[in-house]
Amino acid sequence: MSHHTTSTRTNSEPAAPRRRMSGVGRVLVFVYGILALAATGRSVFQIIDRFHEAPVAFALSALSALVYIVATVALVAPGRVWYRVAWITISFELAGVLVIGTLSLFAPEALGLHDIDPFGRDATVWSVYGMGYLFIPLVLPILGLLWLRAHRPGAAS
Repeated sequence: MSHHTTSTRTNSEPAAPRRRMSGVGRVLVFVYGILALAATGRSVFQIIDRFHEAPVAFALSALSALVYIVATVALVAPGRVWYRVAWITISFELAGVLVIGTLSLFAPEALGLHDIDPFGRDATVWSVYGMGYLFIPLVLPILGLLWLRAHRPGAAS
């Protein structure tokens, strides 16, 4: 073989990294972005308008908004560090939905909620497992974690 006919890629070159922002990943990021906007808007309004009515619940709404914002950024940003941040925030989100959803059903007073109405004045994004948001807050982290598992940095294409 002549030195003029060498391959453009040798075996020692690393394969191109898999991108999380392709196909279904784009849809996932889009939904996270929408939920980040919705949770942020809801929490800002609740905190400005009536924080005194349910401070714990409204602080949790703000926390959920922050989690959605960070998760959205982490899903878009490349690299192992952002991949880990995505795992942490989405795992926290799932735990939050499960804990807050359960408390809102069985001990709403612990959250400062007056009732368990997921569409009520003092409900949070994660109340009743996200029922007020069509259970998207419950399903989204499960899909997000499955997506991340399938798109690990350095995983074979």
